[in-house]
Amino acid sequence: MYWRDTHLRIDGPGVQYLQYLFFCDFNFCAGQKLQPDTVYFNSNQSAGGSESVQIAASGPDSPTPTIMLSMLKAINLAREEILLTTPYFIPGETILNALKVASLGGVSVKILAPGISDSKLVNAAAWSYYDDLLRAGVEIYLYHKGFIHVKTMVVDDYISIVGTANMDYRSFDLNFEVNALVYGETLAEELRRSFSEDLAGAGRIHPERWTKRPIYKQLPERIARLLSPLL
Repeated sequence: MYWRDTHLRIDGPGVQYLQYLFFCDFNFCAGQKLQPDTVYFNSNQSAGGSESVQIAASGPDSPTPTIMLSMLKAINLAREEILLTTPYFIPGETILNALKVASLGGVSVKILAPGISDSKLVNAAAWSYYDDLLRAGVEIYLYHKGFIHVKTMVVDDYISIVGTANMDYRSFDLNFEVNALVYGETLAEELRRSFSEDLAGAGRIHPERWTKRPIYKQLPERIARLLSPLL
């Protein structure tokens, strides 16, 4: 199966915090107390690009859902456009309502999600959220070229988020995840182009047709939604 993903290379001071997170996660999982030092850390961390990078991380060892809160803040800051791509969309009420409020407030919100998924149960749960979003004016596209594993969000041509976190409960609360928040027009424009190119391999959901789907298709999605916190 064709697999579509997006990766990001980071240079400069942001790398040091990523290395620090690796040690934190390793110590938590292995029960060790390795101490970061110059043996493991690159001594030349001054060089970097022209855009600012902020690292957001969370996991089972974190009391604060940093990744979810950073995404929520980015959505709330939007004034013109939000482009969201995620392979697993089980957002919970907080993110769901934020996207609806943004769209109802005049922000163009577009979501690109899998039409072909590696988990039918997760996809069914994700589809159960689409009705509310479509009614709020959100545009939803299903990717059919293959499986889209991209986890990015672009807000107003300036804020870009690229990382490991899906838009779901597990990424927000249970898994070790890390996202890079990049502030600047260069990466935002590049991700906007990628999003537009990906739409060529996707089909837009028509709200009226979606809401009129037969009950035998909607019922499994509603049942799957009950399991959302476990998926």
